Amino acid sequence: MNEVAGKDGLKVLTADPDRLRAALEQADPATLLLVLVQLTGESAWLAKARPYISGPMSYHEKMPPELREAIRRRLFDVLIAHAAANAPLPPVPQGELLRDMLSLAAGEPLGEEYVSMMTEELAPPPDLSFLTSEEPVQLAADGSFKVLIIGAGMSGLCAAIRLKQAGIAFSIIEKNPTVGGTWFENAYPGCGVDTPNHFYSYSFAPYHDWSLLFAKRQELWHYFERVAADYGIRRHVQFNTEVRSAVFDSVANVWRIVAQSADGVALDMQANVVISCVGVLNRPKLPDIPGMDEFAGPRLHTAQWRSDFDWRGKNVAMIGTGASGHQVGPTIAPEVGRLTIFQRSPHWVVPNPNYFAAVPEGVKWLLAHLPYYLRWYRFQLFWGFSDGLYGSLQIDPHWNDSGRSINRINERHRRFMERHIRAELGEDSPLLEKVIPDYPPYGKRILIDNHWFKMLKRPNVDLVTTKIARIRPSGIETIDGQTWPADAIVFATGFQASKMLAPMKILGRGGCDLHATWGPDDAQAYLGMTVPGFPNFFILMGPNTGLAHGGNAIFMVECQMRHVMACLTEMARQHANVVEVRRDVSDRYNQTVDDLHAGLIWSHPGVDNWYKNEQGRVFALSPWRLVEYWRMTLQCDPADYVFT
Repeated sequence: MNEVAGKDGLKVLTADPDRLRAALEQADPATLLLVLVQLTGESAWLAKARPYISGPMSYHEKMPPELREAIRRRLFDVLIAHAAANAPLPPVPQGELLRDMLSLAAGEPLGEEYVSMMTEELAPPPDLSFLTSEEPVQLAADGSFKVLIIGAGMSGLCAAIRLKQAGIAFSIIEKNPTVGGTWFENAYPGCGVDTPNHFYSYSFAPYHDWSLLFAKRQELWHYFERVAADYGIRRHVQFNTEVRSAVFDSVANVWRIVAQSADGVALDMQANVVISCVGVLNRPKLPDIPGMDEFAGPRLHTAQWRSDFDWRGKNVAMIGTGASGHQVGPTIAPEVGRLTIFQRSPHWVVPNPNYFAAVPEGVKWLLAHLPYYLRWYRFQLFWGFSDGLYGSLQIDPHWNDSGRSINRINERHRRFMERHIRAELGEDSPLLEKVIPDYPPYGKRILIDNHWFKMLKRPNVDLVTTKIARIRPSGIETIDGQTWPADAIVFATGFQASKMLAPMKILGRGGCDLHATWGPDDAQAYLGMTVPGFPNFFILMGPNTGLAHGGNAIFMVECQMRHVMACLTEMARQHANVVEVRRDVSDRYNQTVDDLHAGLIWSHPGVDNWYKNEQGRVFALSPWRLVEYWRMTLQCDPADYVFT
């Protein structure tokens, strides 16, 4: 799965010049330009391209054909000459040149923090680059130090790979029969990623043969299966087993874990360190609607899709219009008898011409062999789908637009999306008042248009916004007394996100119950990972680490796992058995999280979402730019923890 690096990649590229020319024609010209500047140091190319790049991925229409062609010709000549000379690749650009390259990639000036992050991204990483030293191997010198990972999904695999590279003994408990987590469990029609998969993949395990720019579920699941196989992780996993409880033994300084296999057998284990990798969106949530058990036909949640369910020709009712609903609906609509969609509130939807686009064969080849191409392409995606959107999330206290938007950028995004909706449905469509949200953009996760509005215009589709009163044996009754016939009900109603780490029972020092500490819906953790009173316990994708405006959960997990490894490094350096975050450090951190959220869209009084609890505190989402979280988790500051 790894790219062919350095001179070997150049040899493959230049062995067939005609193929190289054809591949360069299919590639992104701005990405090629960045590779060209890195290989040559010819910064004049940046000035030539800058007038045509106003944002990430915006060069397709604006960059003149003659400039694109000049970039491709020059890069072709440079690659041929470099391979002929058998010269080493140049070092990572430094200082002002790298900053200028990053600013061009983003379409706007960027600061020093991005220079630091990209310097690391562009450098060929050694096997243990994520560690501050090789100290963790000392923890496992006699084989007695062991880590238990709960979950073999995306974050669990990352944790396992990093521990294995460091030589630390570990085992994994997984409730499913295989790896993949979310991408194994969610098999509903149309299921896929809404982050480009060249970004939504491990930085250390790139995959160059994605069929689509936005992959569907089967391909994503197979990616994680391949990663598990390539790194030899499956033999460490006990499948079809679920952790019931974990209790910290303060005398022995170990966690005592009770798990249960699918056939009911209880298993007792112990570990020095526990890493929870169960995620957040893993326990389906069903609405509390009277008459649920009276319905005569099949009922299924999108996360519990039944492979034997045949929707063709049936009257299907779908409750929920969030991310999964936007994927299921357009996929099944052409084949159902009738699709009745029940919407509580609409979502903002953005068009993306690449959402259904295939990856050209030439681009796959360049991603695998052209030095730096993947890394620069990933940065463009990083900016366009995460940090580049951060300005639209900040509440301008002087902005007054009657709740339509929260700042100038946010208003511009609103107008763009509203124009798209009106163009799709028509200015005289009665659907407009149902589908145009009355809250500012990004108050709920922005969805990519999956032909949603085209689906709504189908003669066999109804969009119902009247509140549901109850479920009848033959359909769904709304509060106006109308009953909508249904042969089957699909619940696209999300997950029990506020019940983090449930239903596991986690007891820390003195029997302190983690769920009692958090209360029913107010999880808090330092860096989203560690909680005072719960030593040697780490949470990946924990409180305030989710991303709702875009971004990439894999990026967050890699940051978190590097910090975990840095903590284990410090344990080894201090010959400690226990690491525990200081309460004052954790309290200050979470106060900062709350203070930052007070100025962001999700705390806006006109916004209702699952990201905040009943008291209005945002518990699920990160308030940081990704680059800030990368910096905060880069190392372990011993002053933040108590090592004993």
